[in-house]
Amino acid sequence: MSQSDRGLRRLAAGTLLVAFQGTTAPEWVLRELEHGLGGVTLFGFNVAEPGQVRELTTALRGAGEPVISLDEEGGDVTRLAYHVGSPYPGNAALGAVDDVELTRRVYRAIGSELAACGINLDMAPSADVNTEADNPVIGTRSFGADAELVARHTVAAVQGLQSVNVAACVKHFPGHGATRVDSHLAIPVVDVSIDVLRERELAPFRAAIGAGTRSLMTAHVAVPAVTGDTPATLSSAALTGLLRGELGYDGVVVTDALDMHAITRSVGLAGGAVLTLAAGADLLCLGPVPNYDDVQAIIAEIVSSVREGRLSPDRLEEAAARVAALRAWFGTPAPVAAEQNGVGLHAARRAVRLTGETEPLVEPLVIEVDTPPTIAVGDVPWGVGPWLPDAEIVRIEPAAADVPALLATAANRSLVVVVKDAHRHQVSQELVSALVAARPDATVIEMGLPVWRPGSAAYIATYGAARANAQAAVELLTA
Repeated sequence: MSQSDRGLRRLAAGTLLVAFQGTTAPEWVLRELEHGLGGVTLFGFNVAEPGQVRELTTALRGAGEPVISLDEEGGDVTRLAYHVGSPYPGNAALGAVDDVELTRRVYRAIGSELAACGINLDMAPSADVNTEADNPVIGTRSFGADAELVARHTVAAVQGLQSVNVAACVKHFPGHGATRVDSHLAIPVVDVSIDVLRERELAPFRAAIGAGTRSLMTAHVAVPAVTGDTPATLSSAALTGLLRGELGYDGVVVTDALDMHAITRSVGLAGGAVLTLAAGADLLCLGPVPNYDDVQAIIAEIVSSVREGRLSPDRLEEAAARVAALRAWFGTPAPVAAEQNGVGLHAARRAVRLTGETEPLVEPLVIEVDTPPTIAVGDVPWGVGPWLPDAEIVRIEPAAADVPALLATAANRSLVVVVKDAHRHQVSQELVSALVAARPDATVIEMGLPVWRPGSAAYIATYGAARANAQAAVELLTA
């Protein structure tokens, strides 16, 4: 391979954030980092405990200068606490409290834990304005439905993370909050006028840019007023015209995971990589699916696209320069003590809401209504079990529930029903309604968005299903 070929391949590899299975770095990842690979994205399956993550990131740094990223939003979407649930409430809870200093403190604490583990880029916060209650992928990941509220808390989150030298990655540009389709599965559409887009969806991103966010993440969302039927991730009108031009952003643009169906089932993984680079992206998050063969194929396709004139070499040089500036901002990593100041539980306690009155618990039966996880969240544990060790807890598939049997089991006992996003699941509503009709003294705990509520004696809204949210709810229940 000639020197020019090696240089081109290095530029191509430098745009990629790869993933891998397991808690140690494979040889191919370390080898590619030596040859200029941009970095990695870690997932729950890469995490055992903080010391192991620190060892992993140290090994990665020993091979190159990687961007080491993951999704640590607090609340439902967590990677460091994937196996137990997050100690921090998510954005919906923080938006319900609406104390920007609290949001800044929570994200500073999250950032300090990431920094202590050697992670330098957090794919958070979500700056989506969640105007669609039935949104299947954002929901509690959003600060709320009001653009100004979302904007001020997005700024606070960026400031909190970056105060401990962890780069924020504000997502999902130009907005995923008004959708009813999960872009993991298909291409959602935000069909609003450019004026509405500017006033609503773009307001938090404009504020984040003003606050100096080091990176932004694209959405695989079509916005007909800007992108036609093309996802924003692949649209130069969105990434170069709107983001770089109109909003004046000159930081790093990171793609949402390219292995999502909105990309793979429209233009393919390698094709999507070339198109998003041409549109203006700098770092391509590949997601958890692609393996080393896929990575090699993507690099080869980027190299071919330059040689064939489909992608400008200047575009790759521009991306490399932006990523180099981000690395310079990271500086030399130094050990950081994670903040163990209880701010997560404090925030969850401030967010939780009780309507009605709870009664002292008598041999409680807790029915947790099973809710399928979204792909973004994954199979993170949730529920009140850890905080009610003396209760009988049953997790029920709502479609298979035997209501008479459950009511018989609950006879002469306190009944607590725990749901998550009941407004999105008719079968969950039917089960809860049947239980509450027979037992109006029951307490219902909603661990998603409190959009739908039954006529129970007491109703607790947590605005999220993180471990901290559950503890705060149980404290109210047992007060």
